[in-house]
Amino acid sequence: MTAKSSSSAIKSLNSLGFAKAPEDTRVVVAMSGGVDSSVCAAMLAREGYDVIGITLQLYDHGAAIQKAKACCSGQDIYDAKRVAENMGFPHYVLDYESKFNDAVMQDFADTYLKGATPIPCVRCNQTVKFRDLLQVAKELGADCMATGHYVRRVVSGNRIELHRGAEQAKDQSYFLFATTHAQLDFLRFPLGSYNKAETRQLAVELGLNVASKPDSQDICFVPTGKYTDVVKKLRPEAADPGDVVHVDGRVLGRHEGIMHYTIGQRRGLGINDGSGQDPLFVLRLDAAKKQVIVGPRRKLLKSRIYIKEVNWLGEDVFDQSLAGQDVLVKTRSMKPPVGAKLVVIDGEIAIDLDDPMEGIAPGQACVFYDVENPSRTLGGGWITSSHK
Repeated sequence: MTAKSSSSAIKSLNSLGFAKAPEDTRVVVAMSGGVDSSVCAAMLAREGYDVIGITLQLYDHGAAIQKAKACCSGQDIYDAKRVAENMGFPHYVLDYESKFNDAVMQDFADTYLKGATPIPCVRCNQTVKFRDLLQVAKELGADCMATGHYVRRVVSGNRIELHRGAEQAKDQSYFLFATTHAQLDFLRFPLGSYNKAETRQLAVELGLNVASKPDSQDICFVPTGKYTDVVKKLRPEAADPGDVVHVDGRVLGRHEGIMHYTIGQRRGLGINDGSGQDPLFVLRLDAAKKQVIVGPRRKLLKSRIYIKEVNWLGEDVFDQSLAGQDVLVKTRSMKPPVGAKLVVIDGEIAIDLDDPMEGIAPGQACVFYDVENPSRTLGGGWITSSHK
């Protein structure tokens, strides 16, 4: 290479956005042992980057080692190690059991105890992965940290934006709403423009042992698939019995713990309102009174959502000046975004939906998207309550 061509190569950006050669760019890859993070690490290694793979041991793997549909099991650590060995980059396992227990599992149990429905994967990204692991990556001298999430990091002028993944069915922006501007600056998502079929084909081309491995579907620390077993172990009082109460005040029966219920639930109630007409749905959980409040489906419709711990990824500071701004929102990961407005009510941040919606559950996330550019994620917050 001539001096002129060498200078030109250095000035151009590599695929991760740095003005230097891939071999001079150190990237830490968070490897869960699944196909997505394995392909992410392997493709970067093939491009010549200085890759370091890190897998987090998050809980006691003994009970979950044979659990094929949960991430981060003992088998997953072995799979990640094999990928690293085959592609020729170092791989480390960090014991984060204590951190994970404190930041994710205890919060999971507390949320159910309060009568809400948690999303532990968001808390894990928010704390253990994008806070603690990201700091480790910096301490290792990494230029950035990469993950196998299906989201896109878009540089627009002098700002960095978080966008939905190219494949709607695999988009994970809902679970990354709490990612901060500073974290986005350091993070990279190489699979954001791929669909799952393309990722698996890449795994085959790269000769990865995980090419046909099933996607993780269950919560990683629930090896039996029964989250109530975990909640009962951590917070036994969540299994205390109580009354099932109709919204009109009638006691219709008993339940065996509010942890068994979530807003909008119909199945498994085992009761009716005596009229033989309208089916009953869970409308609200009163943790203090240990009551499950039920009623007809029409009572599930809500127009206002109150939220807390808002993370804002827009250009402006998130304050009362944004009241009245139109946004699109998602209240469940698999629901399509719907129209809404940001409002401030007595100092509290709220969302007014254009059309009433069912099944809005405290503990879930309300994630914002840009009306003019629906792929752009503007942040979000945790749902505390909802009203008509």
